[in-house]
Amino acid sequence: MFPPGLLAFPLTPFADDDTVASDVFARHLERQLDARRPIGDEASSPSAWFVACGTGEFSALSIAEYRELVRTAVEVVDGRAPVYAGAGGGPQLAREFARIAAECRADGLLLLPPYLVSSTPAGVVEHVRYVAAATPLPIVVYRRANAVIDPAAAITLMDIPNVVGIKDGVGDIDAMSRLVAAARTSGHARAATFGFLNGLPTAEVSAPAYRAIGVDSYSSAVLSFAPDIALAFYDALVTGATDVREQLLEAFYLPLTRLRDQVPGYAVALVKAGARLDGVPVGSVRPPLVEATPEHIDRLGRIIDQGRAVLRAKSLNPEVAEATK
Repeated sequence: MFPPGLLAFPLTPFADDDTVASDVFARHLERQLDARRPIGDEASSPSAWFVACGTGEFSALSIAEYRELVRTAVEVVDGRAPVYAGAGGGPQLAREFARIAAECRADGLLLLPPYLVSSTPAGVVEHVRYVAAATPLPIVVYRRANAVIDPAAAITLMDIPNVVGIKDGVGDIDAMSRLVAAARTSGHARAATFGFLNGLPTAEVSAPAYRAIGVDSYSSAVLSFAPDIALAFYDALVTGATDVREQLLEAFYLPLTRLRDQVPGYAVALVKAGARLDGVPVGSVRPPLVEATPEHIDRLGRIIDQGRAVLRAKSLNPEVAEATK
């Protein structure tokens, strides 16, 4: 089953001695699990967790650390939502990560692009087929960098039973529109249920455009340091509250994107800095990522304040809402 809606990509916390801080990771997950926003007659929250993926610094982890993170996530989430784990590297190594994820009782995999080697879309399909044959877990394929997936390849991926969707990290809306349309109109038995996910950095900025082409699910790194803002934006998007959505874009998401684009790797480093500002001791990033500068961290703090000012003005901040009951 492809996970719908708003998707969490938690950080991997590191302690001062450069080990994985599992206790901090558990608290980090619990904070996001506890986040709830009213939406209609229900409450919205992240609908799936993707651990040890891009925001979780998958490429910087040892196999033992990966196992610890996936096991901890499954224990903490405890069936409240699906837990997907990253898998990547070369084909045999990706199979090994898939095996460990299944042993740890993960619900699915995000298959990252194959390490370094470039190929054709047909070659990427064969890489996916090779990994999928070794695991019973549902797989979301990450379309990014050297993992080139065109419309024909997307249709072929639907022939692999445990491939359930594609995460787009390219950001070409026109190309993605054609890919989605080709899949939906293919006549394939899975054409209506095969999933598509907007996986761009700070995906909220592009979420309205992706939603217009039928891609409703998106990843949110903001959930890792400002879940109140992330959930308020998602609710505004789903309910058509254009004023809230546009104000959050102007005050928070667009300034955050401009800051993120100043330094390669800030899509992770700024998220970790934001989590530390929010009182979660997630530690530093591992190389080759670089830490956010003090000036940029100060600017990030002001951007977060601007986003929460919008929530207060609209009475969307949970603490404000509770105080006015």
